[in-house]
Amino acid sequence: MVDRVSKEVRSYNMSRIRSKDTKPEILVRSYLFSRGLRFRKNDKRYPGSPDIVLPKYNTIVFVHGCFLHLHEGCKYARMPKSNVEFWENKLYGNRERDERNQKELEAMGWNVITVWECELKKDKVDQTLEELYNQITSQL
Repeated sequence: MVDRVSKEVRSYNMSRIRSKDTKPEILVRSYLFSRGLRFRKNDKRYPGSPDIVLPKYNTIVFVHGCFLHLHEGCKYARMPKSNVEFWENKLYGNRERDERNQKELEAMGWNVITVWECELKKDKVDQTLEELYNQITSQL
């Protein structure tokens, strides 16, 4: 299958994809901050550089994109039809790394919560954020 855009345009498009401070991350952080929770963001001292670290609640929150982290059963987590071998290695590698990081953090005594990008869509966002807040604060 031929790519629809040139190599240069594809490279530019992929370079615009951020690894931190994504819109879903900012949405979650803004909500938690407005509810009075204080946290560290993208702390490199922990496996996987968690998006949100709440030391007071002994909780770590990852905000994952459904495509890049292969959210199981999600319509946004589909395998591209071109360059399949590359994408399989990349996406399944991401999933394995996420699982490894989560196990490591749990072994260190952290409660790990994953929020998926699809859970932050307009129809679900309020419920998701409220449940996240309740999950975090029930840890005390």
